[in-house]
Amino acid sequence: MLRLSGERLTVVYRIRADSLTEAHARARDICYEQTVELPEDLPIREDIRGQVVGRIESLRPTGPASFEAIISYAVEIVGAELTQFLNVVFGNVSLKPGLRVEAIEFPEGFLRHFRGPRFGRTGLREVLGVWDRPLLCTALKPMGLTPQEMAELAYEMARAGVDLIKDDHGIADPPFCPFRERVPRCVEAVERANRETGRRAVYMPNVTGPADRVFERAEYARRAGAGGLLLSPGLTGLDTLRALADEDRVALPLMAHPAFLGSLLVGPESGIAPGVLLGQLMRLAGADATIFPNYGGRFVAFSREVCQAIAEATARPMGAIRTIFPVPAGGMTLDRVPEMVATYGTEAIFLIGGALLHQRHRLAEAVRDLHRAMGAA
Repeated sequence: MLRLSGERLTVVYRIRADSLTEAHARARDICYEQTVELPEDLPIREDIRGQVVGRIESLRPTGPASFEAIISYAVEIVGAELTQFLNVVFGNVSLKPGLRVEAIEFPEGFLRHFRGPRFGRTGLREVLGVWDRPLLCTALKPMGLTPQEMAELAYEMARAGVDLIKDDHGIADPPFCPFRERVPRCVEAVERANRETGRRAVYMPNVTGPADRVFERAEYARRAGAGGLLLSPGLTGLDTLRALADEDRVALPLMAHPAFLGSLLVGPESGIAPGVLLGQLMRLAGADATIFPNYGGRFVAFSREVCQAIAEATARPMGAIRTIFPVPAGGMTLDRVPEMVATYGTEAIFLIGGALLHQRHRLAEAVRDLHRAMGAA
């Protein structure tokens, strides 16, 4: 006979349905599909039905053919594993159309199993020695540069006053710019700039790669002197991010990139709400900063309100889990900085790539203008 604690994880789903009756049937399907994975009419023990099967806490209409279902699950079926948590929240039902995860409420007992970000906002500011403004980040691009060319660009960016200089997420270990040659060159270039300026810019190489190489690359980057790492959890898996954040032999700030996650994020009736996936889940998995497409940039998926929801989720109370930085990016222009400060406040990292490269002939002046604009705003 099962004797579970009674502590429950709560998930808010948006359900597409033509009637309350249909919506209730779909909600019941979620309860069974995400737990016992059996038809509701199949006989099972009453203690399993009562404690293991998901429970509908509420169901209400939210618009034409749209309903909100709040469903809770016993924490014991999730345990202490991020992979099983994701499986219970949105495993099989992710294959069914018209279902979207809108919000998650984490119980304290579940959160205690996770370390979360190693640095968070405060720790990353301590690394950089910057306390009074948003942080400035850029990406080394375009693909096709040699390691020496990447290092020259990294030096220029650090010398000009950029705080975080990361590999572009599309640059992994290509033959024209090998990881093991690129990383030490870029580290040395940023360190040289730091000696000249007295600042603490850091270089963050991209360690996204095959499962058996992510940690090898991360440990190599640490030994080479990298100040942080970039990872795309949509390609490697969220639990790889969690394991990397927990690994004491690495112990570097982590920036998460949303590559390959678009189909989970952009559908209004399917997938996972951006604030949940890019805010709460990246944070739970251990990212210190989470990149997302800023409204009004070259990606048209997110509105200003959605971007604000992501930023809010990076700081929402989550037990002892540290707050992290939202990193709006994607077609950012220099003249929008005051507007971005008004939207995100000072607790953000502004990722500006192409717009700074356009100003490479006057890079130091352009970055000074950015710092001035951030301070004035």
